Parts: sequence; structure tokens; C-alpha cells
Amino acid sequence: MITTLLVANRGEIARRVLRTCRALGIATVAVHSDADTGAPHVREADAAVRLPGRAAADTYLRADAVIGAARAAGADAVHPGYGFLSENADFARAVTAAGLTWVGPPPDAIEAMGHKVRAKEIAERAGVPVFGRLDPEKATAADLPVLVKAAAGGGGRGMRVVRDLGALEAETTAARAEAAAAFGDPEVFCEPYVERGRHVEVQLLADTRGTVWAVGERDCSVQRRHQKIIEEAPAPGLGADLRARLHAAARDMARAIGYTGAGTAEFLVAPDGTAAFLEMNTRLQVEHPVTECVTGLDLVEWQIRVAEGEPLPAAEPPAPRGHAVEARVYAEDPAADWRPRTGTVHDFAVPGAAAAFAPLPDHGVRVDSGVEPGTEVGPDYDPLLAKVTAWGRTRDDALRRLATALARARLHGPGTNRDLLVRVLRHPAFAAGDVHTGFLGAHGLAGLARPLADPGAVRLSALAAALAAAETARAQAPVLRPVPTGWRNLPSQPHTRAYRTPDGTEVTAAYTGRRDGPHPVDHPGVRVAAAAPDRVDLEVDGVRYRFAVAAYPGAVFVDSPLGPVALTPVDRFPEAGADAAPGTLLAPMPGTVARVGAAVGDRVRAGDPLLWLDAMKMEHRIAAPADGVVTALPAAPGDRVETGTVLAVVEDAAHPAAREEGTPR
Repeated sequence: MITTLLVANRGEIARRVLRTCRALGIATVAVHSDADTGAPHVREADAAVRLPGRAAADTYLRADAVIGAARAAGADAVHPGYGFLSENADFARAVTAAGLTWVGPPPDAIEAMGHKVRAKEIAERAGVPVFGRLDPEKATAADLPVLVKAAAGGGGRGMRVVRDLGALEAETTAARAEAAAAFGDPEVFCEPYVERGRHVEVQLLADTRGTVWAVGERDCSVQRRHQKIIEEAPAPGLGADLRARLHAAARDMARAIGYTGAGTAEFLVAPDGTAAFLEMNTRLQVEHPVTECVTGLDLVEWQIRVAEGEPLPAAEPPAPRGHAVEARVYAEDPAADWRPRTGTVHDFAVPGAAAAFAPLPDHGVRVDSGVEPGTEVGPDYDPLLAKVTAWGRTRDDALRRLATALARARLHGPGTNRDLLVRVLRHPAFAAGDVHTGFLGAHGLAGLARPLADPGAVRLSALAAALAAAETARAQAPVLRPVPTGWRNLPSQPHTRAYRTPDGTEVTAAYTGRRDGPHPVDHPGVRVAAAAPDRVDLEVDGVRYRFAVAAYPGAVFVDSPLGPVALTPVDRFPEAGADAAPGTLLAPMPGTVARVGAAVGDRVRAGDPLLWLDAMKMEHRIAAPADGVVTALPAAPGDRVETGTVLAVVEDAAHPAAREEGTPR
């Protein structure tokens, strides 16, 4: 029996494992980097051990440090969560060699599935259908489109869709470089790319007595950068025959490698119903809550029980009940090429959530969050903030619950993909079950990523923010507190406040003060019904709306039925400062320079990649803003940069420095 378990992870998955351990009466140990010293998972564990450093390579990926932490804290078991060392066979072996219980599959099974090419070979021998592999150097136009994939690792890194044979060599080179940086293995291969294919996966649970459960399936087709953002169970529109074939293939894969514990077999389903094995994840999946909702199982609990040698309680798993959908809330901007966002989480709450990190007792909303008010979101780790899951009697019921929960959530802090998630969940095609891996592109990312609040709602939110600020100032004033907001005994100019939205749009709110209270300017049909420092009621053409206003240093967040709005107050007297010179490329986010693709003196065209930044487990291309010559390139691979750091300077070809240094590429 396990008495003390160390969670070799961070964020929401660490909190998820801790919650089940508490329920089972198992003592817990957390590990943390210096960046996570004050993280929620550290406070919630019974004990915590520091892993010196900030980068994952120096902390959560240090197998020796993690095992040393387990020994120091007296743990007798290790749960790896997902990511980091969870699919590292050598780490699993080292854990067991140290006399600790490994809460995961056998190391040999992890190793067998850890290399995608070898995994496909095992699948073929087991009679499981797979796509044919292509050598990138031998691919022809007849093979297009193809998907270039890293042989090791996962998470969408080292993957490229290629539709033009002329681009294959460059994309293969880029995929190799990304794979080498992310996984230490540059090997890549190609396979046919299926347009409008569905990503369907089967949840496996196997004990040490030979029982293998296929615990239903999930559809994870809506993705960005080959990474899932919305998942659901059961997979909609899957015929009984196809479902049975996928479940059988997944069980065959598990038996072929002697699998135990929780794992997932992933398949790509073509529009004609043809299915092929993609890979097997030898760990708990991010999206496991949807399966827990529809089956009532606690998958983490069963990981622990299987590791202790307990058999599964029946020959077959529980049948699914109802439908569950999960959305991943990321700190990123979908409209700016998924650029990650960093900063302080001021507030994070999903009103009406019935459970956290645990199967729901009844239909409702569950939240698995790695952050809470005060959490600092930095560039070192994945941008996932939380997972919000809704379980309903039907799929329509679950979609409505989830979309409403996300739209009403208080997400105050770094920008998120919340608006995109809500628009996808409410999209007619998604509601009809017409999902595939190209969903975002097919339905227009720009439209799906636009704010939930339209321009009119933004103007009303800015007015509410201005009125709330005035009420705050009045409440703090030492005299004249009873005087109505903005009232003056002589006619005067309107009171105005300016704000800037995340896309850079400036909006001005104006009102005049009268004896009966403030009156909006340039808002026909709008009346101020009530105003307080934290909320403002506005009557719009006879309909009253409440705007909840939360002000923080340098930011104001307004939540209302018309949509959430984030505003930055514009200083009426900004400090004088020099703007960056034309052609200067500044770091749009904190990160690490992964690769440099140009040199001082190179002639470049607009859009040519100059370098790549690695931030929040993704590579972000920094491109030339215009045709010209690179006259400065201070960044080098491995450099850690902050937002606003000068990365490169591209001068017009006519510039004296460019004429002197410029050379053809």
C-alpha cells in the first residue's frame, strides 16, 4: 500500500493528483522550481521540495533531482502526471530501481510506444491499421499533402503540414530542428495528411491480472498547432461498428505491449470512416475529465490502485452516461498567431462550478485549474491555465452549460483564448457534430477569435469603468462624499476617461454630472440606473444590464451579459519616451531564443524568418517587417529575453549602413 506519494509535476495536473490522494488518505509531496515557489500545488501538498532553477530542463526534467526529492521527503511512490518525465522509460526504471512504486505503465511499454515509427510497427504486427510511412526525401507530388512528424515526443511540436512539394525540404529541416530542441531527437518522418480527418482516442485502463478496459472514446478534433483545445466524450456521430473497431484496436495495442495502468490509443478517422492508429500516450491525458464525467470513474484513483496491484472490479468498464465536453483555457492570443500572454492572475472564477479536480456528482460544470488569484504566469511552462468541463444529459445540454460557464467566468489577468472557445462551442457546425482537425481554418480563425463583446458593448463597458472609477474616487474623498458623481454647480465640459482594448483600439467614455447623477454623452438611449465602485447598472433602450467592474494597477476588467471586456487606462499625461526606430523588432513576449535564421548583412524580404522564440512550450517565428537588410542581430540561441528586448533591426536597403553591410542572401 502506498503511504506517501510524490507528484513529479506542476499546475493543474499536480493539484488533480493531490486531490485524489487526499481522498484515499495518502500523504503527498510536491516538487517545485523557483518560478513555482508560491504555486497552488506547493501549498496544497503535505510537504514540498525545491528543485533549484527556473527552466524545466533544470528542474521538472531532472530525473535525479525528482527521485532525490522523493527520498528526502520519505515518499514511497511517484506519480508523473502528464508531460515532463511522464513518458520517459529511463525515469520509470530509475524510480523502481530506487525502491519506489511507479504509478504508471511498465517502462518497456513506455519505451515501445515512445518512438512513433516503432509504435506503428508494433501496431501493424498486432493487426491494427496504420498509415504508410514516407521518407521526406523520397516524397513526390502524388503523395501530397503530407504531415511531417517528429518520431519522438508529442504536443504538436516538430509537426508540419506540407501541400507544396517545393516547401517540403524547408519544412522538414524546421521540423528536425524543433524536434531536436524539444526532445533531443531530430528524427522525422512523413505520413499522408487527411483533410477533414477526426482525431478520436480510446481511453485504456488495464490491471496486472490481464483485464484491459476500453473506457469509451473521446473526440479531440478541434486543435490549434496540432494541439487539442476542445475534447468530448463520447465522440459524436461515431457509428457503432466504427466505435467497436476502435475499442478493439486499442485493447489489442495494450495487450501487445503488456500495458498496465491508464493510457490512450489515438486514431485518425477519415471522412469515409477509415481509421488508422496514430500513437499511444502512455500516461494520463489532459482531457481525462470528460471520461470521468460520463463513467463516474476516478482515473487517477485507478492508476494508484493498479500500481498497488488491485484488479479492475469487472470484465467490462461502466457504460457512458450523458455527454461531457472540456475546453482548455490557455494564456494566449489566437488572433496574434497564438502568442502567449504572461502576467499576474488577478481573479479566476467560474460561477456555478460544482466540482474541482473530481468527478461530478451530477450534471454540471467542473474546473481543474492550475492558477488562482495572485498566480504569476511566466514564459517557462505550458500556457494552460485551466480546464473547464461540462457534463450534461445530452450533447446539446453539455455544450450550452460549458459555453455559458466560460462566457460568465471571471478571467482577470493575462489574455486568454476564452472568446474563441465560446464561439466554437456555439458554432452551428460544431453543434451539428461536424468536427475535424481543420475546423478553425475552415470556419475562419479571425471570426472565431473575435471578442464576444461587440464594439457597442465595449463602449458601454468603458462607460461603466469610468463611472465606477469616479465612484471609487468619491468614496475615497475626504470631503463632499454625498455629492453625485461628476456634479458641478456650473456648466462645464464632460468628464472623460480613455481606455485601450487588447487589440490597441482606444475608446473614450464621457459623461456629465447633474443633480440627479451622471448622464452619458454620445450614448443615445442609455441611462445610468445605479453606480458603485465595483458595479454599474446601465439601462439601454429600456433593458437594464449590470456591469461588474474590477480595477487593478494598469488594468480594468468589466464583466456583463454583453461580453467580458479588458481595458487598459490611457494616461492623460504620458511620460515622454522614445519610440523604437523603424525596422526594430522587439520581443513580443518573454522567452528563449531557440534558433536564428539570419545574419547581420543579410538581405531579407518582408515575412522572412529571422529567428524563433521558445515560450510556453511553443516556437514563435519572428519575421522581417519589410524588405531590407539586417543591420543588427544581438540575439543568439539560448539567450533569455524579456518583452521589449531588441531582437533585430532591419534597415531599408537605401540606408547607409545597409549599403555598406548588405550582402545578398
